Amino acid sequence: MTAHPSGQVRVIGGGPIGLLLTALLQSMDGPPVRLYDRRAGYTRTRMVSLAPYLVADSIESYGADTIDGDSVEAIFEPAELETRLAFRRTIAPDLSSLLREWTRGFVPLNTIERSLSDLIDAGARSAVERIDGDVSSDEALSMGEPGDILVDCTGTRALLRDHLVPGPEAGRRGRNTLRFRLEYALVVTFLYDQPYACDEYCKYYKNIGNSEYKFIPAVHRTFYDGSTSHVTGIITIGREEFEAMPPAFDGAWLRDNFPQIAQSMDRFIDKIKEETHGELVGDLEIVRIPLDLYRARNATSRRWHGSGADHPLADTPAFLLGDSAMGSPYFQAISLGFESAFFLAGHIANRELSLETMFDRYETFMYQQWLRVYMRSRMIKHNKDLLGSVDDTMGLLERLHVY
Repeated sequence: MTAHPSGQVRVIGGGPIGLLLTALLQSMDGPPVRLYDRRAGYTRTRMVSLAPYLVADSIESYGADTIDGDSVEAIFEPAELETRLAFRRTIAPDLSSLLREWTRGFVPLNTIERSLSDLIDAGARSAVERIDGDVSSDEALSMGEPGDILVDCTGTRALLRDHLVPGPEAGRRGRNTLRFRLEYALVVTFLYDQPYACDEYCKYYKNIGNSEYKFIPAVHRTFYDGSTSHVTGIITIGREEFEAMPPAFDGAWLRDNFPQIAQSMDRFIDKIKEETHGELVGDLEIVRIPLDLYRARNATSRRWHGSGADHPLADTPAFLLGDSAMGSPYFQAISLGFESAFFLAGHIANRELSLETMFDRYETFMYQQWLRVYMRSRMIKHNKDLLGSVDDTMGLLERLHVY
């Protein structure tokens, strides 16, 4: 058995997931951390909402989600969940307080990043060495020294993901990635000056008259902060429409270039105004994205370990975290990444574990997370398709598989 690594943890990527892992390790008196971050500042203003299970204090509250509560019970052993919940109770109070605040409603992504960054810089227990600038995959592979751990938090186009499978094709794009494209969509966000909440009845009745394009708000992404409602949802579009659009734009651009889509959005908003007598604050913020569900078949360098190969990953353990390991649509990614950061931090800090045990447990955990998010994403997509076919009997029957 290989002893627990005793060197530095090199966290590559200073987004929210990399920052959280760094803050966790720092607060636990874990090993020294070196954080590599190419960002000159935190500029991403899009609103995010963290899942309540991140601050759950019991198995019941952890699996309370109406969509995947059964999946949680089926996938995870109660003793396993209890161990993970017990670890969360050891998180430093200042970090725990931030997590609880962020699960109450919407928060700008850059607020999360800045708060975690400030917490790291003010860390009283141990300093974190921060390295600014881009890191290439070759540099990432070669930076490890004996006893170090590499954690790739570089996102969808992960530096290390496709290098984790040994062989002559190591590093070939897509070699270690299983991917499903669920749909293309517009993510639409707007502010409204009156309280507004949405459920399935709302989604149906406010889309009456929208035959092709339907705006589907996410229930947990509709939040009233006391003066303004923050609303985010998606509109399914086709591939040709997706390719004809810029990455981000506003309502005026949509009305000029895709009036049919804009009309469906405006019709939905007009019905909100009829009921609650409010007005939009500002314009629509719209981004177009492919909704991909994917995972790394190998989330660690376990297959290189002990191979005797002349390769950096044969000697330096590596772990994928966040979107480097798994991509989950429908606003699930950041919560899933935080959940995985809790798990990995606890295992890195536990010096009694062998490297083989760390590899095995992390691979098992990430596969469990994949099962959960795969079933949840498929269910959300299925339910969206059903909602879009409610007034089309034959279309609805085509989507139903009763027995």
